[in-house]
Amino acid sequence: MDYPAIDPVAVALGPLVIHWYGLMYVVGFLSAWWLGRWRADDLGLSKDDISDLIFYGAVGVIVGGRLGYALFYGIEQWLSDPLWVFQVWDGGMSFHGGLVGVIAAALFFARKKRLAFIDIADFVAPLVPIGLGAGRLGNFINQELPGRVTDVPWALIFPQVGPEPRHPSALYEMLLEGVVLFVVLFWLSRRPRQRGLLSGAFLFGYGVFRFAVEFVRMPDAHLGFIAFDWVTMGHALTLPMIVGGLGLMLWSRYQPAANVKEVTQ
Repeated sequence: MDYPAIDPVAVALGPLVIHWYGLMYVVGFLSAWWLGRWRADDLGLSKDDISDLIFYGAVGVIVGGRLGYALFYGIEQWLSDPLWVFQVWDGGMSFHGGLVGVIAAALFFARKKRLAFIDIADFVAPLVPIGLGAGRLGNFINQELPGRVTDVPWALIFPQVGPEPRHPSALYEMLLEGVVLFVVLFWLSRRPRQRGLLSGAFLFGYGVFRFAVEFVRMPDAHLGFIAFDWVTMGHALTLPMIVGGLGLMLWSRYQPAANVKEVTQ
């Protein structure tokens, strides 16, 4: 099948150009803001407090995502041109860097509000997948993250990549990391549970889904396979998430029921 002709530019008004990819970030942040304010009582905070949390998280996503991409995927370019890291309009964001940024934002917010970090992390975990799914849709519109050559019936020919039919790997990630992960985490968030379960489930679920899709997703052209002719950078960065998420879920089994407690000094 041919790739559907989708203009990556959503709106163009003179010098003002808005890309679908940028709008997907807006969708992710707004959905997290709306869902977070709806669940504000889970943390015993006001809706304005939740707005602050989402703002800090958005800054963490953007700054961490860009720095993570520069560190993991573009270190040579960064070293040769230090100012390149600020050229966000050229693209290049890393989920794993964004995750570190969100963790830093959650730590800052938890300290500011005198809350336990694990409670903030559990609250944030179900808010993330919608943004992940929207971002992967933006990747698909930009013909980014193409899959490997395949003969499956739903394979697509990406004009910017080549004439061979390929896995629509960005759509796989949209469905798994976005839709499926959101449904699982939201369902868990509405049930009695131990502290840490949601955070562990997010790390483990994303890690498993991303690790699996890496087998049909093209490795980054400038990196290729980093080991054994099949291990990609995505594999290497995701495996610790799987192990850490599994460990956190096991740890949560010995924790008290999820609630919000003030951090003792």
